Amino acid sequence: MNTNRYLARATNVAARMIDGEVMIMSGADSSLYSLNETASILWQAADGVTPLAQIVEQHICADYAVDSATALRDAEALSEELARRGILLLSDAPLPDSCPPSKASP
Repeated sequence: MNTNRYLARATNVAARMIDGEVMIMSGADSSLYSLNETASILWQAADGVTPLAQIVEQHICADYAVDSATALRDAEALSEELARRGILLLSDAPLPDSCPPSKASP
């Protein structure tokens, strides 16, 4: 597991927050994705400069009854799946200019 992984939102998607979940439409193929509450947390925190481990510790472990090793392992797998679908960008180094600072629109 790479604990120095960084996440950034892909720029070719449109996202909107609906009832605590993020809906994302891919600009590449118009696929529509619905992220559950936990995946939505990752999406919103994916600023390209905050390490995944820090996102998990501050936003998932702090709010849910889950140990950090399990949460980080699950977040790594989820972020890799979202990257395969073109929703997130993953890097072993910060991506400060990769995504706008705004979150999903309300």
